[in-house]
Amino acid sequence: MTARDPRGVAQDVLVRVETTAAFADVLLARRLAGTSLAAADRALATELVYGTLAWQGRLDHHLEQLVHRPIAALDAPVRAALRLGLYQLLFLDRVPAYAAVDASVRLARRGGGLVNAVLRRAARLGRDNLALPEEPSDPIGRLAIEWSHPRWLVERLAAQVGAAEVPALLAAHNVRGPVALRIVRPNDTELAGELSAHGAQIAPGRWAPEALVVERRAARLRTCRAYRAGRFVFQGEPSQLVTRLLGIEAGSSVLDACAAPGGKTLHAAALAGPTGSVVALDPHRSGVARIVAEATRLGVTPRAVVADARRPPLRRAVDAVLVDAPCSGLGTLRRHPELRWRRRPEDLPRFAELQRDLLAGVAPLVRPGGVLVYAVCSPLREETDDVIAGFLATEARFARESVVPWLPPEAAALASAEGALRTWPHRHDVDAFFAVRLRAR
Repeated sequence: MTARDPRGVAQDVLVRVETTAAFADVLLARRLAGTSLAAADRALATELVYGTLAWQGRLDHHLEQLVHRPIAALDAPVRAALRLGLYQLLFLDRVPAYAAVDASVRLARRGGGLVNAVLRRAARLGRDNLALPEEPSDPIGRLAIEWSHPRWLVERLAAQVGAAEVPALLAAHNVRGPVALRIVRPNDTELAGELSAHGAQIAPGRWAPEALVVERRAARLRTCRAYRAGRFVFQGEPSQLVTRLLGIEAGSSVLDACAAPGGKTLHAAALAGPTGSVVALDPHRSGVARIVAEATRLGVTPRAVVADARRPPLRRAVDAVLVDAPCSGLGTLRRHPELRWRRRPEDLPRFAELQRDLLAGVAPLVRPGGVLVYAVCSPLREETDDVIAGFLATEARFARESVVPWLPPEAAALASAEGALRTWPHRHDVDAFFAVRLRAR
């Protein structure tokens, strides 16, 4: 089994994701780019990586019963091979059991004997005989194992959406969502047809008027002529809507305080036009380089600066400031399933402190009558409502405004009762996103 085989690719990615800080989507894209796998094999490798990561908690629960020792005590390649094989046995009906077992044995190398014994036993038992905990004694614990999430995260999500709704949210996290594009020129009516001809399955976006949703072969679109010509950018629908909350007009001055990878910066620059001024800050040179490269491809000219927004280098006030703050990323579990296993409860206060500091750093740069938009790709109260409540308690010149007037009519349903933009995977089929609009006096 080699890295040129879909299971070999998946095994390599899973081991690297668990043992390093690598993200599965980036690592998988690199691995696939270096292979000559057929489309079906590329799809299988992708399914194996995302599915195994998403269901890792449940897989480990069953493996603990089958191995009779802590899974964490096994070598990483053996652990990955066991998870990969069991995922295929439990969730992929089209993969024969013998193929899943034999391939995993070869992937495990020195641990092949253990992998063979464990997976053959699992195949004999069948998915219906692998037990889950009894529900009445510990419903949160049962949900955590059944839907493969850390217990602490299930507790917080249940507190947000309610016990009756949380199973649907957890289930939605385990299904890869579609990829969205933003059409750079709204009158580009031919783009969807050209992308379809390139082999992609394209549909109009549901929430953002410039959005197209790609159901299939999104990765290959970076090789097409329309991409090289800067006619579209990969950007989720909630992200596209956040830029609209800034109320940008031709000639507006805008600061994107946490800009990389630059989707909102580029959108803002397009809206502000050649007479506007858009400044993008990012603390990392690599982030600024990505913004500059994308701006060149799209033909816009924001000013990208390496700087920490907690101490911004600007002196003049601007019309609009966006703080798309670093956060836990737990609203993106459909695209980054590994985050549920990396994040810890103690991470949330650290992110919240950074988010408060960023808001405090840029608040003086919003002119009287100007707008400050705060956004995070997290559903958790500690990073959303609590951060804004704390900011408003100390910054008396800002007041919340409803986002509804700044959203397209089709997206008005995404506004919460408090007037924030709040999306959920199980309700809206997009990442969990939160954004508020604040007006400076």
